[in-house]
Amino acid sequence: MPLCAFLLLFFKKSIIDEIITMSQENQQIEDTNSVDDVAILKRPQENSFTEILRFALIALLIVLPIRWFIAQPFIVSGASMENTFHNNEYLIVDQVTYRFEEPKRGDVVIFHYPVDHSKYFIKRIIGLPGETVLIDGQSVTIINDENPEGITLTEPYATIGSKDNDTKTTLEEDQYFVLGDNRDHSSDSRVWGVVTSDEIVGRAFLRLYPPTRASVLPGSSNFND
Repeated sequence: MPLCAFLLLFFKKSIIDEIITMSQENQQIEDTNSVDDVAILKRPQENSFTEILRFALIALLIVLPIRWFIAQPFIVSGASMENTFHNNEYLIVDQVTYRFEEPKRGDVVIFHYPVDHSKYFIKRIIGLPGETVLIDGQSVTIINDENPEGITLTEPYATIGSKDNDTKTTLEEDQYFVLGDNRDHSSDSRVWGVVTSDEIVGRAFLRLYPPTRASVLPGSSNFND
C-alpha cells in the first residue's frame, strides 16, 4: 500500500506541475504578442493543440504503466463469493504487493483460471504452499509444520451450505488452495485443483462500486494459526 500511494501521489503531482507549466506558457504568449492582434488569435490555438497532445501523451505514459504493472479494474461476475462480493461490483486489484511478499491465508485474490488463462476468477486463499488441506463435510482443516495434528479454520465470511465436499489436497511449493465464500455455488480448488503463484494477478485492494459498499481490502480476513 505505501508504494502504491507514493506512486499515485508522484504521478498526480507531475500532472499538476505540467498543467501549471502550460498555463504559464499561455500567459507568456499573450503578454509578448499583445501588439499583434493576428498573432494573439492564431498562436494560442496552435499552442493549445500542442499542449493537449503533450498532456495526452503524459497521461498515457502515467496511466498505462499503472494499468499494466500496479493496479487494474475488474468487475465481479457470479455468486461464488457471496455474501462478501456481489455480482457487478467494481474492484481495483493490487498487482504490486505480491512482488514483495507472499500471499496470505484469507487474502481475496484474482487469478487466471488454471484451466483457461483467458478467464479470471476471484476466490479466497485457504491453503498455503507445503500444507495439506482436509475438507470433511463443512469443516476445513489445515495441516502444516506449526499444526501437525491439524487446525480447523473458523470462517465467518463463508456461506456454508448442505453439500459435502470431502477432499484432501497436499500442496507443493508455489501452490495455493482457493475456495469461494459461497461454498455450495463455487467452482474452486475442490473441482479443478490448485492455483500457482504465477497465475495470481493480485489481491482485491479497493471496492469502488456500489458506493455504499466502498472499502479498502474488501473481504480480507486474517488467520492466526
